[in-house]
This record gives sequence, structure tokens and C-alpha cells, in this order.
Amino acid sequence: MQTTLRHDWASDEVMRLFALSFNDLMFTAQSVHRAHFDPNQVQISTLLSIKTGGCAEDCGYCPQSSHFSTDVKASKIMDTDAVLVEARKAKDAGASRFCMGAAWRSPKDKDIEKVAAMIMGVKAMGLETCATLGMLNSDQANRLKESGLDYYNHNLDTSEEYYPNIITTRTYQDRLDTLANVRDAGMNVCCGGIVGMGEKLEDRAELLRTLANMEKHPESVPVNMLVQVKGTMLADVKPMDPFDFVRTIAVARIMMPKSFVRLSAGREEMSEETQALCFLAGANSIFYGEKLLTTPNPQTNQDMELFDKLGLKPLEIKAPEEACAA
Repeated sequence: MQTTLRHDWASDEVMRLFALSFNDLMFTAQSVHRAHFDPNQVQISTLLSIKTGGCAEDCGYCPQSSHFSTDVKASKIMDTDAVLVEARKAKDAGASRFCMGAAWRSPKDKDIEKVAAMIMGVKAMGLETCATLGMLNSDQANRLKESGLDYYNHNLDTSEEYYPNIITTRTYQDRLDTLANVRDAGMNVCCGGIVGMGEKLEDRAELLRTLANMEKHPESVPVNMLVQVKGTMLADVKPMDPFDFVRTIAVARIMMPKSFVRLSAGREEMSEETQALCFLAGANSIFYGEKLLTTPNPQTNQDMELFDKLGLKPLEIKAPEEACAA
């Protein structure tokens, strides 16, 4: 059983994990999970789009890209007070982390200052803070850290080899550079990818290998299942088999034992049974609320009903004084 942290995974090792029988893979993943986490506790995050649409990137899955014709309408960045109202609602609904997303290729310095004010307000409520704003330079990453940002999300999306099939306006190295800037600033990294985009099994394995072989594993690893949105390049991709998705969760858990593995986009399309298998495979974080940026998400009451059925409980929210001391 793999319970120690490794950063030297070989491609054939990862493929052997994917090739395990389903029962053996699930047993191994759950055993690793129990060695590091309460198996019945799930961290809950809420994601708010603070600036929607009009993005210059051509990410083939994204309805916010200006390269595609979708129902998403571009909007300006929200006022800080409006964001804080949503953060309060999220905390009252049981979230322990509040994530703010903006559809930018990379933010301007004036945008960073606006987001910094939001971060400080959310932190004052005792919530953990997370942001996803596109590419960051080192100065911007340091400014966000100064404002109190706990996590920065910047996904690799897929393997380096498959990446050019999905995105052409930003390189894989651009993404790695942003992650390095976030690490150098002293923030936690939230980094995962999207599966079900037409990639091969080897691409999923290579994505996880890239994440697990980082000098420090991402503290949060969101695993998204493609949400097919009309008008985007990937609108007609064949849906991913749920068992293949569960296997991806399990392998992520084995390779990154101490990371939170998050069920992210795509949960709206998952049955309760599929989600239950994901939790068994080691997923221990979800996004909570009716929308993830611009795509649907299960209603909060449905999530709590499922938690009750499975005997799961939310990770407790720290008191404000505890959050400041952490």
C-alpha cells in the first residue's frame, strides 16, 4: 500500500495502477485515504464567478471563451460588497472555503487590487480563500498572498502531449510558470485537470504523473468531468464512462495521499451511485452550490441528502481566530 509521498512516478507504474481490477484499485485507494484522512469527512467549497465571459483564451471546453458562441454573456467584475454577501451565504450553507473565479487570460494589476479587497473581506469571515484568475506573474502572486489568499487554482487540464488539441492560446509551460510563481509566493496550490475531453487513458495517467511528480504535491487536486456545452469545440465529445472517472479519482488518491481530491465540474451529470464510488475511491472535497462558474452543480439540499445516506459530514469551519492563527 502506497502511503508515503513520492515524486518519482514512472509512466508504466501509473498505467499499472489504472490496470488493476476495480476491487483491488478501490481497496488500495481507500486504504491510502484512511491512512491520511477521516474517511467520512468531506471539505466543502463554494465557487463564485466574480467576472464572467469574454475570455481571450480558446480553451475548447469553456463557454466563457470569446472564441465560441454560447449562452454565456460577458460581465464586468463584481463589486466587493456583492461578493461578500455571497461569501456569507456560502458560509451559512456550510462551506469552509470560498473560491473566486474570473475569466481573464491574465489579470491587470488594478484587477489584482480589487480581488485583494475581496480576499480580505472573505478572510475576515473565517473562511479559507481561493482564487482562479488566469496567469500570474510573481508580483501579482505575492500581492495575492499579502492579501491573505490561501489557495490559487490553475489547472493543467490534461497531459502536455494532448494539451495542444484543447488550447492554443496558452502553452503548457505558461501554466507551469504560474504554478511556480504561486509556490514561490508561499500559497497553497489547487491544480488538477479535466477528463472526458477525448483524451486517451495514457493522457489521464500522464496528467496525474505530472501533478504527483511536482516538488510538492498540490494541496487540492480538482478532477473535473467535461461538461459538454453547446457552442464549444468539445460539445459533441463522447461522454466518459463513469467507471473510468472513478478509476481516475482512485489513482489520484494513491499517487497524492495527502492532497484533497475534489469532485468538481460534472457532478450534475453523475448519479448518486457514481458519486458514492468517488468518495470510496478517496475524493474528499466538493464544490457546493447550484452553479460552478457558468455550469450547473447539484443543489445543496441534494448534496446533504446524499451525505446523510452515506454517513458523510462536512469538514468543520475554523473559527475566525483559529483561521487567522493557522
